[in-house]
Amino acid sequence: MRTASALTLLLLFSAPALAQSPPPVARPARVAGPGMLPLPLPAGIRVLSLDEAERLLLERNLNVIAAQRGVDAVRAQRLVASSPPPPQVSIGNNFAEFNTMQNSRVQAARFISPANNISVGLTALIEMGGKRRLRTRLAEENIGVAEAQVLDALRGQFFALRQAFIAALGARANLEVALANRATLDRTEALLRRQLQDGALPEGDLLRFQASRLPFEAEVTAAAQNYAAAVAQVALALALDAAAFTPNGAATRTSAALPPIALDVRGRFDAMPTPGIPRDELAEAVHNRADVVAANRAAAAGAVNTSLAEAQRWRDVTVNGGWSRSRLSQDLPTASQPLNATNQFTFSLSVPIFTSQIVTGQIGAAAGQQAQLEAQARQALLQGRADFATAWAAYEQSRALLRLYTGGALSRAELAYRSAEQAYLSGGRSLLDVLDALRTLNATRVGANNARAAYLIALAQLEFATGVSGVAARL
Repeated sequence: MRTASALTLLLLFSAPALAQSPPPVARPARVAGPGMLPLPLPAGIRVLSLDEAERLLLERNLNVIAAQRGVDAVRAQRLVASSPPPPQVSIGNNFAEFNTMQNSRVQAARFISPANNISVGLTALIEMGGKRRLRTRLAEENIGVAEAQVLDALRGQFFALRQAFIAALGARANLEVALANRATLDRTEALLRRQLQDGALPEGDLLRFQASRLPFEAEVTAAAQNYAAAVAQVALALALDAAAFTPNGAATRTSAALPPIALDVRGRFDAMPTPGIPRDELAEAVHNRADVVAANRAAAAGAVNTSLAEAQRWRDVTVNGGWSRSRLSQDLPTASQPLNATNQFTFSLSVPIFTSQIVTGQIGAAAGQQAQLEAQARQALLQGRADFATAWAAYEQSRALLRLYTGGALSRAELAYRSAEQAYLSGGRSLLDVLDALRTLNATRVGANNARAAYLIALAQLEFATGVSGVAARL
């Protein structure tokens, strides 16, 4: 924005000779590189660029971290799914025995130590129908779903961060305009006071000028509050404490209006980058968007789960084997060759029966879940297409609006202000008319900043809708 004009400086240094001339007017300051000018903030506030913010998001964003931990969980589940059912080993002993005679008399009752009596068994489940292979496939499909969900979380969080960052830059640029206007009005008021002291200006003109400054002061306050609120959203997206600021440093009249903030975002947003990719290619890219891919992989996992349920038609077999040894009581009737112990080996197979209804129900439930996931996959694609259509319309509309500002609206507002200033200097306009023209110019500049922010957010939304990296502007 421009500083005081040459005419204003001329009035300052030649006031006695121009005692009958109109008092000087405020010249609008032109902001060069909106979003990059230093602000009168306390010392020690962290300056943050978009590139640094995106790096911090990868490290600190809690939603992304949670999604990454989900991948770790399903990878661990694959180890479980790919393992066969563990066999079971059993060991025990008969700790007491007694013999009965024909007349029900008890004979030779005794306790038996584990050393004299032991039994060992082994039980193993043999799965049929390829169940372990299908479980492994299902776990691998779930890993693919979780990985796609991490990418989708990144996509969403990057978009939220860019939205917040661009909004903060827009608020910062508006604050720059408001502060520059106030600085210009400060200089003009000082010149008017000089004119009043030299007798070249009635006191009423100075009072009217001071009263006309109030809307500009309110704009500074509102712009400062908007910037503080926008910065707090950036801090939230990065899992930073938005209230962790140290309001130190000298408080001047200019900086007193600026609330303490945790971050000062920097970046240029005065260019008009284009997506660089044709509309048709962006529309086709929706098929590869992370949430669409995640939904398709979930549907594929549902199909594997149905196959796993159908494999339950093959009944699993449980194999049991065992060995037992027991020392015999020595008061038993003697034989030609006395017996010392009995050894037994056992083997058995068991198969579940009456499982038809259970298996049919499990297959029906799995098939229903599969159909549900397939419908959700189709819905995800249609939602992606709708998001793209909305984002493309927002991109075209915001581009058209920005072109109106950059193609003539700003220059016409500046010309209108210069015309009002020249008319005032020649005695054809009042000072309030010039201030009204300045107010219109300020509103146009703020509108241009808002249009730039809307255009950059539209580009970020287009990247979010298509999943194509590089569409959003680099600031």
